[in-house]
Amino acid sequence: MKDDPMRPGFWDERYAAGLTPWDQGGVPPELTRRLAARKERGLRVLIPGCGHGHEVAAFNAAGHEVTAIDFSAPAVERARKRLGTALAARVQVADFFTHPLPPGSFDLVYERTFLCAQAPAIWPRVARRTAELLRPGGTLLGFYFLGGKEDGPPFGLDPAEPDRLFGAQFTLVERAPVPVMESLPLFAGREFWHEWRRGA
Repeated sequence: MKDDPMRPGFWDERYAAGLTPWDQGGVPPELTRRLAARKERGLRVLIPGCGHGHEVAAFNAAGHEVTAIDFSAPAVERARKRLGTALAARVQVADFFTHPLPPGSFDLVYERTFLCAQAPAIWPRVARRTAELLRPGGTLLGFYFLGGKEDGPPFGLDPAEPDRLFGAQFTLVERAPVPVMESLPLFAGREFWHEWRRGA
């Protein structure tokens, strides 16, 4: 159906028209601080549902090997233009669930508005696929939206849902609220930074 967020066309229309209220227009300040504080370099990073791709340059500048995917072709086109020729090849039109990415091929998966863009019934598949793509001991980190599920996307998580979704295959390392002034109005006061560690 045309209004089904699980179909690329739903997002194609919004990116083509510039109707992207979930897009911050740059790298979230919380991520900038976190990347500056991390010691690792050379990690293989996956950014699913990358949208305009702002974070691709941030992870690349921090010394990591980035793969960014989105199943909306207009989103990828915009991301490539924004990133320029040096990083454009890092962004691919691909479906997170079906693209042939080898199991365990990433050290880190970064989340920002990807899970909340999926229908809640799909969330267990997101968790399983993320665990599949991360190596044992790998990291899932980023931003999660806690709120209602009505009229989504975005579809918000209940406070206990992250543990139910990820707890079987991940250990929670950190959870912290994002400062309200650093969130978009769409997410303000309901956005949390999470870091999870993939089990062996």
